[in-house]
Parts: sequence; structure tokens; C-alpha cells
Amino acid sequence: MRVVIIGAGQVGESIAADLDESHEVVIVERDADRCDELTYSLDVLTINGDGTAVSTLEDAGITEADMVIASTDNDETNIVACSTAKAVSDAFTIARIKNTEYLRTWERSRTAFGIDFMVCTNLLTAESIVRVIGLPAAHQVNLFADGEVQMAEFDVSEESPIAGQTVSEADRFDSLTFASLIRDEEVVIPRGETRITAGDRAVVIGSPGSVRGFAADVAPEEHVGTSEEVVIVGGSEIGYHAARLLAERGFSPRLIEQDEERARELAEELPETVVMQSDATDVDFLEREHVGDADVLVATLDSDEKNLLSCLLASRIGVERTVAVVDRTVYVDLFETVGIDVGVSPRAVVAEEISRFTREGSAENVAFIEDDRAEVLEVEVSEESMLANRPISESIHDFPPCLVIGAITRDRDLVTPRGDTVIKPGDHVVVFFEESVVDEVTSKL
Repeated sequence: MRVVIIGAGQVGESIAADLDESHEVVIVERDADRCDELTYSLDVLTINGDGTAVSTLEDAGITEADMVIASTDNDETNIVACSTAKAVSDAFTIARIKNTEYLRTWERSRTAFGIDFMVCTNLLTAESIVRVIGLPAAHQVNLFADGEVQMAEFDVSEESPIAGQTVSEADRFDSLTFASLIRDEEVVIPRGETRITAGDRAVVIGSPGSVRGFAADVAPEEHVGTSEEVVIVGGSEIGYHAARLLAERGFSPRLIEQDEERARELAEELPETVVMQSDATDVDFLEREHVGDADVLVATLDSDEKNLLSCLLASRIGVERTVAVVDRTVYVDLFETVGIDVGVSPRAVVAEEISRFTREGSAENVAFIEDDRAEVLEVEVSEESMLANRPISESIHDFPPCLVIGAITRDRDLVTPRGDTVIKPGDHVVVFFEESVVDEVTSKL
């Protein structure tokens, strides 16, 4: 495809890097220095100019474009850019936005703004945060097949009962598949005799019930489900949505917001959430409100540094697990190295959501594992797929050895993949594979 990306920030760069090997990518960016930088680092064409101007889009070859992705940090710019692109081309348009009001307007009329798909950064980030809460030791959780299938990464600590077990010993659940073990930055495709060691990160795919059961095995001393006490620091849009979604799932979160007016507004909009007006770095306040007794603290403040400080302070006073919003994607690994349990990057979450539209075939959902070392992909199997009408034990040999079939859904029923399972056209299949073979895998699926 010919893909025009408007905005060369971290989201735009991440999407371009994912596409440049297999698609013709054009980046439109106002900053000339940034254009030069990406020209040297990626195999893309860069256009220095305003992505909302017809003349600039024409320079980018908009009439031949198959897709336009507006990914600047300004909602209005992205909306206007998509509208302009739609006015002069037949390209599929995707806009990244932060304000959920724009999302609600677009959802009421999918033709609004001339946008074919809208990605809401704040809402997607909150959903990502909520998914890891309630699953102890979970580092990342993604849903597939309309929620019938979960993929989760779990950190295996030295205290974990499964440390030292073989995969066959740890896999006690009929509807669970071990997709991989991430060990010392290496992706290990596990077999039954593969031994799980402390420090591994286990990637499993299965029914939500089996994933919850496995979470209890990984960290039996921690709560599983809605019994966890959650404290949210920061009444940002992400913090608001996280509290709202948690309440909808049966949690009773507490939220700390320093600004009095914003705290009052949140208290009115979140009746199931206890909103406290205070500075989250005030140790006396934290001790008085027993914040140290919380199972999880989520930091959603307006800067990475503040979120890091809040989480480190929370850990110091006794909070069991910390989750931080990390705006700069490159900081995620650093934050987790210095003591944050889970770092969630809004930019990475959005890039992941957009990338599924660029996958060959009928990709339904995409999740990236460990800085894009591996990928989990949901596809609807067609008659032409190499998986169709064949038992897995036969068709798997046509794929790279790093591919694992994690789950199958058929008419919304979960089918656990086994060697003699015959995959049928129309089935939804969730597969795991290393990023290096993405083109080969997607062309065959």
C-alpha cells in the first residue's frame, strides 16, 4: 500500500518503522530537521509541510494513497487533515485524537469529519491500564475475538510457584496455550519439557478464565479480580477513564487530584469513586489515608517524571504494585528497570491499534510483545489460507517454526488448538510469532 502519515512524532515514527519494509510510506512533517532525521533512519519519503494543506498532500501523492494516518499531537489538526485527504482522494483515513467528545461525535455518524476510523489515545490507554489490574504479575493484557480470548504477559519471580516447573507442569488449564517465554531478551518457543525460570516473562493465550487461573498460579499471594484496592493518582482524562472503567467492572477505586476544581468535577462524574483533593507526594496525607495498604497504584499525571516519583514513593510506603503512564515510549523499559511494575505508553498503544489496518489479509487485532520483538495477531481464516481445512499438525509445517497457534474461536465458541484440530474458513485464529517473519506469516494466513 501507499501510506501517507501526517505527523512524525513518536506515534508516526513507530507506525512508519512498522510499515517501511513492506509498504510505500510517505511522512508529512512541519519540522524540517525531523524530516531529515527520518529520511536517514527509515526507508520513507518525507515531505516538509502542513498536512492540512491540499498542496502539501498533493506533493505527498495523496491521489494514489491507499491510507492516510493523521497522528500529530493536535486533535483538530488530525481531523482537518483527514477531512482534506478525503475531499481529494479515496484513501482510508485514520485520525488519532485525545478528546473523547470527538470520538462520541464520530461514533454517532461514522462519516463525520471524513474519517474512516478514529483512535482515542486517552481511552485506549485507560483500557490498557484496566486490563492489567486484577491480574497479579501481569505486564500486558490484550483482548481478542470480542473478549473471548486473552493474551497476557506475566513476570515470573523467584517466589513464584511455577519457577522451576516445566511448561507441561505449569499448564493445568485446558483452554490455555503457552505462546512463548521471554528470557534475557530472547524469544523462546516453549515445549512441554521447557523449564520456566525466575526472571522469565511468560506469554499465554487462552480464555479469560484460564488466564485468571494462571495468574493465581504465578502469584498466589496476590488478589485476583475486583477485590484489589486501587488508587489512581491524577485526574487527567486517562485517570478519569481508568476510574470509570474500573467502577464498571466492580472495583471501588480511589482517586487523588491536587486541583480543587477538577477534584470536585471528578467527584460529581464518578459516583463510585472516592475522590480526594491533595498532593499525591504529601507523605503525611498518604499515610493518613492508608494509601500504602493499596494493592495497585496507577499514576496518570501530566509528566513522566511526576508519574515516576509517585510510583516510587508509593512502593516505598508499601503499595504492592505500581502502574505508570509513560508518554515517552523509550522510557518504558527504564521505568520498569528502576522499580515501576508496569509502564503503559499511550503512543505505543495507539500505534498498535492503527497497525492492524496495515496488515495483509483480514487482521482483526494486533498486539506487540517486548518492543516489537514478537506479535500476536487475530485473523479470520479465508478459503485461501494455508490453515483452512487442514489439521494443525499438517498446516503448521508451512509456517516458520516460531509461529504458535494460541486460540481458535468458531461461532463465538472457544476451540482449544490441538494437533488434530481442523481449522475451518470463518474461524478466528489468534497466533503468536516473532516480528522478523511478519510478512511471511501474514501472507499465508
